[in-house]
Amino acid sequence: MTEMERDVVREILNIGLARAADSFAVIAQEKVLLEVPSLDLMPGNGILDMVREIQKTNVPILSDIRGDFNGTTLMFFSGQHVQRLSKVCLRMNTPASTQIDEMQESLLLEISNIITGALVTQLANILKAQIYGAPPSAPRGDMAESLHNLLESQPLVQPMIFSVITQFSDKENSVELPLMLFFDRPTFEKILEIIRTYDFLGGTPA
Repeated sequence: MTEMERDVVREILNIGLARAADSFAVIAQEKVLLEVPSLDLMPGNGILDMVREIQKTNVPILSDIRGDFNGTTLMFFSGQHVQRLSKVCLRMNTPASTQIDEMQESLLLEISNIITGALVTQLANILKAQIYGAPPSAPRGDMAESLHNLLESQPLVQPMIFSVITQFSDKENSVELPLMLFFDRPTFEKILEIIRTYDFLGGTPA
């Protein structure tokens, strides 16, 4: 990817995240601040090792992206995330723990659903693709197992990881949530082809 292509992808994500922030602000009843996303390329084994390591101290929430693109979003919630989000959204004072109850799990699923939905909608509109987000789930056991179908659906050399940090603010409290957006290699190539053949200034295919 060239720097210009990376900038285009970042801007697409920024627009999607801005829409997600507006939606989440209604739930949090406070301002929502979002940081500029960073983009990283990693080999398949590196992805699995990283997910396993993060899962040790976080609650993962997964949502598949289906249709023209094949992808997955993963959000990771630490015990501190759960504690602060419970206070912001549920007005609950709880300890910092990844042992969550049914209400807290529903909250994390809804947050993931809102953010993934906004990203998918924006990608579909800008890239003219027929895609949709599947309902999120809270997988149990080895999280990496849930990614094998994505990573092994085609021979992978370098799948694309979108690493996005979102910060939700509630007066004196703030929460930073890592959101990872995975695409398999064929999808990554489709996105690059669209970007490279589209006249973004004119708004029509080149």
